[in-house]
Amino acid sequence: MLTAVWLLIAMVASAFDVSSSSNFVAYWGQSSAGSQKSLGEYCQGSTVDAIVIAFLYQFPDTKLDISGTCKTTFPNSDLLHCPNVAADIKACQAQGKAVLLSMGGATGSYGFSSDAEASNYADTVWDTFLGGNASQRPFDDAVLDGIDLDIEGGSTSGYAAFVSQLRSHFTSGGGKQYYISGAPQCVYPDAMLGSTLDSAWFDMVFVQFYNNYCGLNNYPGSFNYDAWDQWAKTTSVNKNVKIYIGAPGSQSAAGSGYVGASTLSSIVNSVRDKYGGTLGGVMTWDASQAMDASTWGQSVSSSIKSATTASARRRRRRTRN
Repeated sequence: MLTAVWLLIAMVASAFDVSSSSNFVAYWGQSSAGSQKSLGEYCQGSTVDAIVIAFLYQFPDTKLDISGTCKTTFPNSDLLHCPNVAADIKACQAQGKAVLLSMGGATGSYGFSSDAEASNYADTVWDTFLGGNASQRPFDDAVLDGIDLDIEGGSTSGYAAFVSQLRSHFTSGGGKQYYISGAPQCVYPDAMLGSTLDSAWFDMVFVQFYNNYCGLNNYPGSFNYDAWDQWAKTTSVNKNVKIYIGAPGSQSAAGSGYVGASTLSSIVNSVRDKYGGTLGGVMTWDASQAMDASTWGQSVSSSIKSATTASARRRRRRTRN
């Protein structure tokens, strides 16, 4: 069963503002830099607004991989049991950070054969990671804040049905806010998630502006935030969906697309000025690359937050005048 005290703390302390244009979101769990700190350590301070745990890499038979951070399993099961990560999830939420779980990834083995299978698995995800009460929960009574779909292989079937069924549980969550996010490639429409993005509710879309011709390294030329802005305003089911500029946290985090902190901050500010309400902030792959080897993540987060504050002050001055 869920721990009522922790649920109340997370609800009261939560400062994550899905409507903001200056959120900084980091993926964590795959240790792409070769090593990584604990989840809780990345939540300290004001740099990160949300963390996405990667990955639930195999489904519908539910297998997690958190790059050696958690190796223990439940008795007579290969399902990971991660009390240390559970404690960190609660600590992050108590500091106002949202914590989501990403399904998929570049190398996982996953997919649905039908809408029925996808809907049934949504019930499993609710019970195992969110507000349900499965007998075996990898993060014990820690209640995650949502699910991210990073679908890069397998079939495209079933994901809209999965999102719909998962969201049907949200009203029974005791007033807790849950989120659905997706992580498409910048190429529009995305080959794997395109139809799901058009037909299901998403709160946030973490567009991967790297490893493609439309990456940040080709700004302003073929950088195509405009296509995603248009999608958000005209096609998305949720007309308040937020688009995030996905960026590699270092040169080694992606094959292409990395830009320095000052360059990225300038791009973000230009996008905010031009497209206004659709921008949600920056997503980075991953925490170990962006925040350990350098201060790139800290610099980007601080810069986009400062620019948002300054812009708000200018608007208030114009209103008073």
